Amino acid sequence: MEFPYTDETRGLFAARLAEFRRQAPSHEGGNDGTGAGDGLKHAAVTITLIDNGAGQTAFVLTRRTPRLSSHAGQKALPGGRVDSGENATQAGLREWSEEINLHLGEDAVLGLLDDYPTRSGYFITPVVIWAGAGATMSPNPDEVAKIMPIPLADLIRPDSPEFITIPESERPMLRVRFGDDQVHAPTAAVVHQFCEVVMRGRNNIRVDHLEQPVFAWR
Repeated sequence: MEFPYTDETRGLFAARLAEFRRQAPSHEGGNDGTGAGDGLKHAAVTITLIDNGAGQTAFVLTRRTPRLSSHAGQKALPGGRVDSGENATQAGLREWSEEINLHLGEDAVLGLLDDYPTRSGYFITPVVIWAGAGATMSPNPDEVAKIMPIPLADLIRPDSPEFITIPESERPMLRVRFGDDQVHAPTAAVVHQFCEVVMRGRNNIRVDHLEQPVFAWR
C-alpha cells in the first residue's frame, strides 16, 4: 500500500480526522486539546507528515539526545509540555519549531487524536500536521540526536502491531514495528491510532488502555 504525498492524500487524511470523534477523558475539559490535568501534566506530540524524498508520505520520529534528564536516547515524536495559555495545537507547533527548526502555522494542522495518559505523569495530545512541499528540517542538538523519517507504508505489515503480556501489568503492552526498528507505547499508541484512524479509516480505535514498557514508567 502506498501513500503518495499529494493534495489528495492530505484531503483524505483531513477528512478522516474531521470525522473522528475525539475521546474526552475525565481530566480534559473538551475536544480542543485543553484540560485541567486531574493530577497529570499536559503535553503535546506531533505526527508531522512530510515527503520522504521519493514522493511518498512519511512521518517524523526523533531520537532524543543522551544528555536529556528524562527518556534520554529514546525514540519519540517531537513534542513537549503545554505551557500556560497554550492549547495542544499551539504547543505542538512550538515544540516542532524548537526541536526540528521548521516553522509552520496552524493551517498546517489536520486534526487531533485521542489523549494518551502516561505512566510518567502526563496526558499527551497528538497533533497531526501536514508540513507541505519543500519542508526542510534540522535537529536542535540540545534535544534531538537524529531525525528519522518513517514512510507510512512501513507501518502496514503483518507482524505489527504487537500486543504483549508483561508480569507488571494486566494491561496489554503495545509495540509497533517499522523497517528494522520498533517503538513502544506511548509513542506506539499514538502511531497505532494514527495508522488505524487516519491511514485505514477505522474511526473507533481507542488506545488509552494500552500499556507502556516498565522502563517508561518514570
